[in-house]
Amino acid sequence: MSGPIKGLGELAQIRAALVEQRRRAESAATAERKRDDGALRETGAFADAVGQVVPLRKSAGPTPARARPPAIARQRQRDEAAALAESIADAFDAESLLETDDALSFRRRGIGLDVVRKLRRGVWVLQDEIDLHGLRSDAARERVADFVHDSARAGLRCIRIVHGKGLGSPGREPVLKAKVKSWLVQRSEVLAFTHARPADGGHGALIVLLKPAPARSAPR
Repeated sequence: MSGPIKGLGELAQIRAALVEQRRRAESAATAERKRDDGALRETGAFADAVGQVVPLRKSAGPTPARARPPAIARQRQRDEAAALAESIADAFDAESLLETDDALSFRRRGIGLDVVRKLRRGVWVLQDEIDLHGLRSDAARERVADFVHDSARAGLRCIRIVHGKGLGSPGREPVLKAKVKSWLVQRSEVLAFTHARPADGGHGALIVLLKPAPARSAPR
């Protein structure tokens, strides 16, 4: 009888062990459910407190840098303007280069006398002019330099510079008259000049012939 009793005793131990194992498993499952329920409650409380949360959009990446406009060399522009104004001097003796006719005309070496005669007769059409009345010497010199430079760049050939006859100057001396001739002689763009006809200002104005603009090459 000892054999069966021993077998029943072992069976009881096995059953007890299984019961204990099941109890622990159920206890662990209960604890896990409580943790999950707690986490859900915390999540719900957070959502109630914060409200609806919208997920952030993914960044589209860095914005490509825009091309900057080319820098303007303002100092260079100022330097060029100063050099342009200072490229002609008052101390230049233009009278030594002028012809001794009654019109006191000027022509570059290689320019025939007939060019000056045609200029005086108005063969070239006047394309632009400036009036220097009321300007002091420095301002007039700058205006003449700019006017000649801009006219040559624009392709003009014949321009007029009104300097006045000096009737309103102290001593009735035409101060600008001589200086304008001196300034023009120093400008490389000037081929010739002569006093205007009476209808165009007479001895109070100069008719100036400029070099032709260089021919532009045709685009390829």
